[in-house]
Amino acid sequence: MMVFSPEKANALIPILTPLIETLWAKRRELAIRLLASDPALAQGREDGALQARGGDEVDTLKGDIVRLIERIEAYGCLMKDLDLGLVDFPALRAGRPMYLCWKAGESELAHWHWTDEGFPHRKPLERR
Repeated sequence: MMVFSPEKANALIPILTPLIETLWAKRRELAIRLLASDPALAQGREDGALQARGGDEVDTLKGDIVRLIERIEAYGCLMKDLDLGLVDFPALRAGRPMYLCWKAGESELAHWHWTDEGFPHRKPLERR
């Protein structure tokens, strides 16, 4: 497991930001495709080819989303919440495991929490 310093985590933010934005776009597109292919919403439509194509597109989008999450986590961080764009970076504090916590939209990493805590328990990161 990689252990991050705040500096190492902050260096990844410009890389992670566009990946998370792409992830959000793919999720929006997936939601649209799922709605479009929902038989309950297809009243009067009889185009089976459209529904089949929609199913293929749904599978492609699901695969794209999984690959984006894997790509994000390949940097050693953990994708904790897709909706918030919440990413945790494993770190140590006084020898105890903890997470440096970043949320998409924040300009830099500024919070942390213990590994048995989550986003609601974020604490401000002390600046040196």
